[in-house]
Amino acid sequence: MPKRIIATDRAAQPGGPYSQAVVAGDFVYLAGACPVHPDGTWIRDDFEAAARLAFTNLAAVAEAAGASLDQAVRVGVYLRDFADFPKMNEIYTEFLGTENLPARTTLPVPLEGFQIEIDAVLYTGA
Repeated sequence: MPKRIIATDRAAQPGGPYSQAVVAGDFVYLAGACPVHPDGTWIRDDFEAAARLAFTNLAAVAEAAGASLDQAVRVGVYLRDFADFPKMNEIYTEFLGTENLPARTTLPVPLEGFQIEIDAVLYTGA
């Protein structure tokens, strides 16, 4: 089964040579979502707003693929400042709930110019 590329103008556009998402079989691979509006403007200094926008972008791309974040089996969260971990967890549950949660890795990384990036893998099969 060939892969299918997903693109939507309801989320931030890729910042490089990659797709917003790729569907392969029953899996949807969501590229890293950052705190940037679809018009290209960034949220850089307000972590709470930045995190919500990154999750909103991720959800919009999932929807464009015919899926939802409820189908996430793995999520990766990358934080510039690990002190933001507790606030990220609060916002995370707004988008992914508190039950039947996916596996997750959260890492501190030296993000340049922004505070958070999130990627995910969704399973759309039975």
